[in-house]
Amino acid sequence: MELLFLGTGAGIPAKARNVTSVALKLLEERRSVWLFDCGEATQHQILHTTIKPRKIEKIFITHMHGDHVYGLPGLLGSRSFQGGEDELTVYGPKGIKAFIETSLAVTKTHLTYPLAIQEIEEGIVFEDDQFIVTAVSVIHGVEAFGYRVQEKDVPGSLKADVLKEMNIPPGPVYQKIKKGETVTLEDGRIINGNDFLEPPKKGRSVVFSGDTRVSDKLKELARDCDVLVHEATFAKEDRKLAYDYYHSTTEQAAVTAKEARAKQLILTHISARYQGDASLELQKEAVDVFPNSVAAYDFLEVNVPRG
Repeated sequence: MELLFLGTGAGIPAKARNVTSVALKLLEERRSVWLFDCGEATQHQILHTTIKPRKIEKIFITHMHGDHVYGLPGLLGSRSFQGGEDELTVYGPKGIKAFIETSLAVTKTHLTYPLAIQEIEEGIVFEDDQFIVTAVSVIHGVEAFGYRVQEKDVPGSLKADVLKEMNIPPGPVYQKIKKGETVTLEDGRIINGNDFLEPPKKGRSVVFSGDTRVSDKLKELARDCDVLVHEATFAKEDRKLAYDYYHSTTEQAAVTAKEARAKQLILTHISARYQGDASLELQKEAVDVFPNSVAAYDFLEVNVPRG
């Protein structure tokens, strides 16, 4: 599980920062990539990475402002030309379906793969045997969501060496033991599968704030997460501007991470007014409150480790 920041700017693109998009690379877990937001030129940013558009399985949109969605039509179209065949699902607020369908229709763009579009509400928006994705409403003046990606605990590996020492040869019985079942062997021995499994590996979690003012719902969503990706459009001295424009400051993002007991904070969606060394000052403002903070930059990659 890795994060790759494709765009870390706010509102409009700048020379050093494209507008918002973050890739969650789940190549080991499910051989796919999930995107969170898809600002203009996201597909251009992808060209500078190892991401293959056909591997993009899901796109989660936080809200309908242009710097978060204008890259969608181009990326969806290009995915066809680049060999995409597997279904892709886009999740987002009301309006996302009309935006995509209208864009594809008026440009007569034909997709070679199935496209599903889900307009979401608060709650669980996706779940399978590996992951749960939960959305909550945040405060941004328009309908907007934050997302939590929670990996389910991974069952412990089988203690095959111990079984072999007990003269239990490999075979179908190993599968039953790995499932934790109680098995009666041919010689009459009764084996409790749970006794031959390593401890389960705790699932990892990543939370994406989207654009928001300080939000109690988001803080609860981020409770004990491994990584909180939080917008920090403004420096702490610009608190009033942040409030007026429904955004957060570096300090507010750091306080949210601290109160949520997040393990790591990554600041993104940084205004173009903070260039060069100014972005380092933004990072320092967050570190003063929450030491394990970093200001993202385009193409930053962050591994999300277990434990």
